[in-house]
Amino acid sequence: MVSTLYILLLGATPFFEARYAIPFAVLQGFSPGEAFLYGMIGNLLPVIPLLLFLDPVSRALSGHSSLFRRFFDWLFTRTRHHGASFERWGTLALFLFVAVPLPTTGAWSGCAAAFVFGIRFPPALLAIAAGTVVAALITTLPLLGITAILGGV
Repeated sequence: MVSTLYILLLGATPFFEARYAIPFAVLQGFSPGEAFLYGMIGNLLPVIPLLLFLDPVSRALSGHSSLFRRFFDWLFTRTRHHGASFERWGTLALFLFVAVPLPTTGAWSGCAAAFVFGIRFPPALLAIAAGTVVAALITTLPLLGITAILGGV
């Protein structure tokens, strides 16, 4: 049987995240509740450090390299000039982006998008966490229905 730590690590892995860790855990014998809990915890573990440290890392890189400074100046000129209304709608867009369970649209990408568009920590964290829950439900509920019909779980 697969360990709880393994499910936590799968949930924390970019591109795999909770939306695939949860169904995998259920197929490995975890109860749906346990699978959801461990997959979500794993998925959300990297979110707080990413949201907190992407900006300081970009500033440090910009301070030490003119190449990075030019890149970040170019990037932020195109993305961070929309003001307060953008933060409101940008947070909704961030939620929807993370909630759609497609490759490259998970919590890791959501953290990068929040950083690039300058969405502050509290609303970004809430949008990413809520989007992660929705994406996990979208991928897990059909699996539970199929396995119940087939008598597998």
